[in-house]
Amino acid sequence: MRRGMFYGLLFTAPAILGFAIFTLGPMIASLVLSLTDYNVFKEQTAFVGLDNYMRLFSGEDELFYKSLGITFYFVVLRVPAVILLSFGIALLLNLNVKGRAIFRTIIYLPSIVPAVASAMIWMWLLNPDLGLINSLLSRLHLPTSNWLYGEGSVIPSVVLTTLWGIGSTVIIFLAGLSGIPRQYYEAIEVDGGGWFRKLSHVTVPMVTPTIFFNTIMTIIGSFQVFNEAYILTQGGPNNQSLFYVFYLWRTGFRDAEMGYASALAWILFVIILFFTFIVFRTSKSWVYYEGGDRA
Repeated sequence: MRRGMFYGLLFTAPAILGFAIFTLGPMIASLVLSLTDYNVFKEQTAFVGLDNYMRLFSGEDELFYKSLGITFYFVVLRVPAVILLSFGIALLLNLNVKGRAIFRTIIYLPSIVPAVASAMIWMWLLNPDLGLINSLLSRLHLPTSNWLYGEGSVIPSVVLTTLWGIGSTVIIFLAGLSGIPRQYYEAIEVDGGGWFRKLSHVTVPMVTPTIFFNTIMTIIGSFQVFNEAYILTQGGPNNQSLFYVFYLWRTGFRDAEMGYASALAWILFVIILFFTFIVFRTSKSWVYYEGGDRA
């Protein structure tokens, strides 16, 4: 028993040490810094207690609530879009048709394109004057948009650009779909049911664990959106795409207010933890596993 414990700890030591050094350690350090006025350019750092948090919630910092609202708006738009679109594409790619492997490769490829290269492509496509999308809309005599340059259209436009890289989510859905036993569909066919009954009575219930996992990961990733704001919009126009993590980065690395930025980071951690907890709690009523057991 002791020998097995020794080898178990030995083999898990790299992961445990990596977590302690590169994750847990920085988290504890940021918690301590959030209670100070630490600034890179100040010679001395003073302990301020909860002043940073009071400054955030008191409304003194207007950009805090603004960035939080923009990020929530982005999450509300993106999470359902990613889940529904990924699931729909996975259903199509799961069909027994010729060239299925090629289509799967095409769907997955954009997710491995570097973020900067992908952003440059979208900046050209969504350019209101010279962009391909507006040019096509004009030829079809349809209304055009300012896309990333309009205050009302910038968030939906950023959501659109993120849908480019849903290949990994589609692959996870395909893995879930491939695990559904064929006999369940055959039982529906014997009863005279069509594709809708197969989808609603077999496919969706059997794939709810995969939906649950993808929903959690998409929520976390959406709250942490940064690349799109940094590369595409820089928070504009008029701070209408000032995502929370971009504001956090700007506060810490441009304004050098590391203590205040650490407080922002811990608030984001609590928000993500809260929504993850909500999804876990509600999963008991809608996530089913094979054999009829609920989560």
